Amino acid sequence: METKKSRDTIQSLQTGITIIDVLVESKHPMRFSEIQEKTQITKSNLYKYMNTLTKLELVIREQATGLYHLGNKLIQYGMAAIGNQDTIALITPYLHTISQHSNCSVLFSVVTQNGPVIAKIKNADGILNIGAQMGSVLPQNSSSGKIFNVFSSSDMLNAMQSDPLLTAESKEFQQIEVEKIAFAMEPLISQISSASIPILSYTNELAGIITVVGFTDGIPKSINDPLSVYLVKMQEDISNVFGYIK
Repeated sequence: METKKSRDTIQSLQTGITIIDVLVESKHPMRFSEIQEKTQITKSNLYKYMNTLTKLELVIREQATGLYHLGNKLIQYGMAAIGNQDTIALITPYLHTISQHSNCSVLFSVVTQNGPVIAKIKNADGILNIGAQMGSVLPQNSSSGKIFNVFSSSDMLNAMQSDPLLTAESKEFQQIEVEKIAFAMEPLISQISSASIPILSYTNELAGIITVVGFTDGIPKSINDPLSVYLVKMQEDISNVFGYIK
């Protein structure tokens, strides 16, 4: 793995970040030889980099096994970055993009103990005002409620999955967990349906829910719909902004 040289960048810093990226992507502690194979850095230079990263507490080397893994200092950096993020400000441009693409109203809901609460609304331009209000709690049978039940209540989902007599609801929840999208056909108002996607954080926790709301004939009903494919791709892209790694 070669790092391109540039007069405007510091190559050694790029190389150090490349090593960290390799450890992140591996998702497990690595041997020196594995890191060397992935990075193609000479052994003598890699030793210097690993020694430096270890002293900076960006990487930890286990004395008993010699394995390398990410250090706690990176967690501190990540927490600081998350703390400096304005979630609504980060999400808003995506709401506009999704609304324009789908020609539907789009909601962003935050997670509370009572359920998903609407924190931001982007109504489709002159087409449909769904009448939703900021601060409203969305019901469990809505697509937002389904996402909330699946991704904020792992204990409940695990209990359902361990039950040999799976109900229709639990099967749907299993499907939502895998596909990262939920559908609700006219849960509250006739001819008005919705589809929702979870926004996941770097800790794999539910950071929020984005919901597309519109006339039933314009809302997807399955994962194979082109709009569903688009929403699932947006789910991954937006979650990546919050540090989520698939």
